Amino acid sequence: MNYLEALSRRYSVKKFNPDLIIPQQILLNILESGRLAASSQGLQPYKIFVVESREMKDKLIPAFYNPSQISTCSHLIVLVSKKDMEETYLDGYFNHISEVREHPVEDLNLFKKSITSHFSRQQHDDILNWAEKQAYIVLANLMYAAALENIDTCPMEGFRQDLIEEILNIDSDTEKVSVTLALGFRSQEDEFQHMKKVRKPNEKLFKFM
Repeated sequence: MNYLEALSRRYSVKKFNPDLIIPQQILLNILESGRLAASSQGLQPYKIFVVESREMKDKLIPAFYNPSQISTCSHLIVLVSKKDMEETYLDGYFNHISEVREHPVEDLNLFKKSITSHFSRQQHDDILNWAEKQAYIVLANLMYAAALENIDTCPMEGFRQDLIEEILNIDSDTEKVSVTLALGFRSQEDEFQHMKKVRKPNEKLFKFM
């Protein structure tokens, strides 16, 4: 399946087949696409929670306004964004660059100073807004990779953030649940799979200059 065929086949699944579980290697491939997603300055201001146990998914069902996907999916991904760029986080980031690229961390001081100065001028709301945009790039990568692996998905924003954060033990002072993604195999009972995909025609969407 080429990428256009995969994207044409993709739709937001309303009901998965609860008896089918994503093979481990395929799941890891999809998650790797999230790890490799583009990220501003490479900072990756988010965490990716992967909920796979039936027990944990059952606990999360009340947190969603439309629970059918959560009750039937194979896995649930929860993207959690940072609310601030703390000095300790930036220190860890540059130490990691130093280790991976085998460069003295001191050689990164100019780059580090530039990034630190930038975030020192930002309000908390601006940083969170930026971090959530980065998380949505990850979401797109995950959905695209899943489509290529013939895995169905449904991105979801309709949830009680406070309840998810409580269940997953997320520190709401420093992090926020931004978006979730259910993965699995579409149920034959899901009528939405037979509907034609509706998108703007090229002439209304693209403007060539």
